[in-house]
Amino acid sequence: MKILQLCNKPPYPPVDGGTMAMNSVTKGLLSNGHDVKVLSVCSKKHPVILDRIDPEYKARTKFEAVEIDLSIHPLDAAVAMLCGESYHVKRYIDKNFEKKLTEILDSEEFDIVHIESVFLTPYVATIRRHSDACVVLRAHNVEYNIWQQMSKECCHGLKRWYLKKLALALRVYETEHLNDYDGIVCITDEDAEIFKKSGCRKPITGIPFGITLKETEQTVETPGTLFHIGSMDWMPNDRSIRWFLKEVWPLLHEELPAIKLYLAGRKMPDDLMDMKLDGVTVLGEVDDATQFMAGKQINIVPLLAGSGIRIKIIEAMALGKTVISTHVGAAGIRYTDGKNLLIADTPQEFISHIRRCTEDEEYCKNIGKNAIELIKKEYDNNILTQRFIDFYNKIQKKELF
Repeated sequence: MKILQLCNKPPYPPVDGGTMAMNSVTKGLLSNGHDVKVLSVCSKKHPVILDRIDPEYKARTKFEAVEIDLSIHPLDAAVAMLCGESYHVKRYIDKNFEKKLTEILDSEEFDIVHIESVFLTPYVATIRRHSDACVVLRAHNVEYNIWQQMSKECCHGLKRWYLKKLALALRVYETEHLNDYDGIVCITDEDAEIFKKSGCRKPITGIPFGITLKETEQTVETPGTLFHIGSMDWMPNDRSIRWFLKEVWPLLHEELPAIKLYLAGRKMPDDLMDMKLDGVTVLGEVDDATQFMAGKQINIVPLLAGSGIRIKIIEAMALGKTVISTHVGAAGIRYTDGKNLLIADTPQEFISHIRRCTEDEEYCKNIGKNAIELIKKEYDNNILTQRFIDFYNKIQKKELF
């Protein structure tokens, strides 16, 4: 099968949840003998770093990228808002990207065009004009849900109003175009249900992020260490950490002063990097996320807004880490609270779980061991890749779902 994978940002190197999800699909398809061509958007925020791209990956995927100006232009944003257009999507419309896509489609025949994220939906019409391939959307999130949640959490009146406008425009676009594709693969079953209720009449399924099981092993860790890792240019991550530092950490540090917290992630804000807070170490971007997580005991995920699935949770669980997350952060993961993951939505609940985990090391280790078993059962990339392939085949054969 020949697949053209269109990515809304460079999927290699896989440095954040989105790129890891895209790369897991690419790797899985290639390892199963399929031909994958990757065409990606790149930008100042997400540039292509050639010397960090594995030569074998570049050769096998015939990787190409087109730079698009995705920076925020206030006038364009205002015009889009006045016209009722989604500025999130409009920024991705680019003549050079369309030209490169057309060249590829005119020179090669594909069975599937796999689109990563709703933001590349404007190019479906181009694909239809130049190819007979089936078009499949990989929906990493229900995007408008994230912005709706953030608008509700926002305290500032004008900013809250603007976030609500962005969310509404994105919701209109996302739901109006649900039937533009031949099929949709959501990253969770919950997201698939939301799309069905929003009017999706095309084949749709939920296939989560997959991980290579050779990477899963329980590691030696330092007791009493908490960690969070995530791209801090993603607004929900930034807001969740600031909430934890303001609402949870002072109480936790007063009760358990020996606890240490380590924060890592790309694009760490300067004020957090310069912050002086007892017991907190802010590292910013780390060279090896697995190595960073390996020596720590507990992964905290205090997410207040989000959709899809938190890939860093999957990674942490695969390493046998105890994860303490909000309901929002753990959404989409097939966990059992108290068995393989711990849920906390309030400062008191975070503190209670952390206290028990640090006082009862065996309990903490068992949560981590159970987490590994869950990953082996539900998130093996080889199994999940076969589900992708089966879905592609059904789409091509126009089998009813």
